[in-house]
Amino acid sequence: MSTTDQQGTGWSPHEVTSEEYVDPGRVAALAALLDSGAPAPAEGEDLPPLWHWVALPAWPLSSQLGVDGHPHRGGLLPPLPQPRRMFAGGSLELHAPLRVGERVRRESIVESVDEKSGRSGDFVVVRVRHVLRGQADDVRIEERQDLVFRDGPSVVDSGADPQPASELEPTGPPLRATDDGWDVVTDPTLLMRFSAATANPHRIHYDWPYATRVEGYPGLVVHGPLSTLLLAEALRLGDSAAPRRLRHRNLAPLFCAQPARISLTAGTDSDTGSGTDSDSGSTEVALRDPDDRVLVTLTADTDLP
Repeated sequence: MSTTDQQGTGWSPHEVTSEEYVDPGRVAALAALLDSGAPAPAEGEDLPPLWHWVALPAWPLSSQLGVDGHPHRGGLLPPLPQPRRMFAGGSLELHAPLRVGERVRRESIVESVDEKSGRSGDFVVVRVRHVLRGQADDVRIEERQDLVFRDGPSVVDSGADPQPASELEPTGPPLRATDDGWDVVTDPTLLMRFSAATANPHRIHYDWPYATRVEGYPGLVVHGPLSTLLLAEALRLGDSAAPRRLRHRNLAPLFCAQPARISLTAGTDSDTGSGTDSDSGSTEVALRDPDDRVLVTLTADTDLP
């Protein structure tokens, strides 16, 4: 069933508009977090793909936060009863880059609320549409994000057995170039810094007792947006052409300190998210665990149809 009318709650989809500033300080903070050796984009320069997730964070009031750290629903998002929230993926049309130091307008609205059933039970997918406009009212980015809400503990049979967060030390840059791709390395300080940079108060990313004892995860959960951003950075640092469209899917969580790698191989496969297609100007890249299971995929299209 698909509905955007939450009967009996007084909630209906409504556009939320805000004026935003592409803050050079936040851009520099993300560059420091990634620590890739590439210079931070300076004021007036183009913002790399997906960096607006950090440059334009939305800080909720402390009085609005629920037990999991997320803001209470009923504003932009519907007041769903399911307590568990996950970032499932989305897509972006990149019409023109944002520039560091400029002001933009963000327009956000819920496009759909879909009730679904799967192997792990019932869940709800909420699709949110964001439009970012420049001062001339020109559309720079059109984005859709899919959020999943479900009941019960978020028990994940992934085989991962990460160490308790207190035993983990900072490990340095999260992206490490290899002969055939990139290794991804995470630690609690990286997750804490990304939570702060993106104004993400969800406790599964920094509160180990909450993540393991309340939500049922084996360890701290790496942010879905962080995993996706690392895929985009691997393409950018590999001198890939600037994308016009990005499509991304989060298929399974990565846990803090769990080994992972970014792969890019010949051929296309939309389900596994690996490969390139030179005829269509499309590049597909995937984040994989040590068992070669795909966790996150990103498809970058350099030509729009």
